[in-house]
Amino acid sequence: MNYYDLILGLIPLALLGLTALLTVVGFGLTTAVPLAGMVSVGMIGHAMFVRTPSETPVAPAVQQ
Repeated sequence: MNYYDLILGLIPLALLGLTALLTVVGFGLTTAVPLAGMVSVGMIGHAMFVRTPSETPVAPAVQQ
């Protein structure tokens, strides 16, 4: 499991889990969903722009 698999799992968990938690704490649903959505968007932004996905360099073939 790599970083991006973890992010893909955490996006819905953060959106649904934080929405439920904020609703239980006392926030209205119309406030809880955007707040949880901002956390999900933050994780997506981090995965795209801070830890940018890049291809691993392939070593050139050695000719003998």
